[in-house]
Amino acid sequence: MTPKAGKAPKAALAPGTEPTAVEFLARLHARQSDVEQAKYQRYFKTGKGNYAEGDFFLGVRMGEVFTLAKEFAAMPPEEIEKLLEQDIHEARAGAVKIMALQTQKKKTTEQRRLNLYEMYLRRHDRINNWDLVDLGAGNVVGGWLMDKPRDPLYRLARSANMWERRTSIVATSAFIRQGQLDDTFAIAEILLGDKEDLIHKAVGGWVRDAGRSSRERLLAFLDEHAATMPRTTLRYAIEHLGKEQRAYYLTLKDRVSPG
Repeated sequence: MTPKAGKAPKAALAPGTEPTAVEFLARLHARQSDVEQAKYQRYFKTGKGNYAEGDFFLGVRMGEVFTLAKEFAAMPPEEIEKLLEQDIHEARAGAVKIMALQTQKKKTTEQRRLNLYEMYLRRHDRINNWDLVDLGAGNVVGGWLMDKPRDPLYRLARSANMWERRTSIVATSAFIRQGQLDDTFAIAEILLGDKEDLIHKAVGGWVRDAGRSSRERLLAFLDEHAATMPRTTLRYAIEHLGKEQRAYYLTLKDRVSPG
């Protein structure tokens, strides 16, 4: 229910107070809005048979969720996992955002980063929507694997779980930022035959971003795969190319499949 006019959210977390899942949830409920809830229900496909079927949105703007996450950024892992266990989508979003914030902090220990990485993968059943993956995969998963073998991403790319497959490509954003592009293109190639539109979009988007570091690599990938890749993937991948180049690759696609 929408808070009554004039009702203010609870005060900021007191200094020295341990950030808990219970307190985070109380802050969420204090910011609930029926208007925002209706927006989420329209934006995310929560109907039967859709990717977000059964997902419950409380109705809190993501900007407010992220503000809360910053305030609760020191939350211990066991409390983060309690948030992940919640049916409320914004609670899980807050949990993943906290995980990402912790991995970004220079003072965070390697053991904590490992714990967060392992929690992300172990509780992927709760990281079960595209926005949740996009909030954490780059920092929590990709960040941990930056100086390690990338084999886990290739296992995720072949998973039967759509969200794990999305994590495999989204996690490479950490590598792209460092100019390491091999895994992005390799995983994209594995996912080109995926049947899910949300994977098509992710593959196209991340290949496009890798192309900012190397236009040559992007064009080589497109020359090889443009004719057979999903149209959505192609449109995302060529978004930053010039008009003539976009038309060229779309023409290659049309020669194979006019649909």
